[in-house]
Amino acid sequence: MNNPKVLFRVHAVQRMFERSISAKRVSQALQSGETIEDYSTEMPEPSRLILGFQGKRPFHVVTSENPKVNEITIITVYIPDPDKWKKDFRSRRS
Repeated sequence: MNNPKVLFRVHAVQRMFERSISAKRVSQALQSGETIEDYSTEMPEPSRLILGFQGKRPFHVVTSENPKVNEITIITVYIPDPDKWKKDFRSRRS
């Protein structure tokens, strides 16, 4: 999508505030972060999990995308649990 409108769900804003992750960092993750999981076939709208960083601290962003209206909705933002994610925070532990 070209220059999409970004919407933040209340839940995402609450989690960002709790975890001290700025909207600027989330926007940067959307632009240059790495898509580590693609849920497009599982959801009514294309969705994905993006890896971003705030300094050296990793975070994950779950998005839902509506290309018809050129919008991305931020569903949630969280700090990946090292017990559930491998060291690179790109793949889940088995």
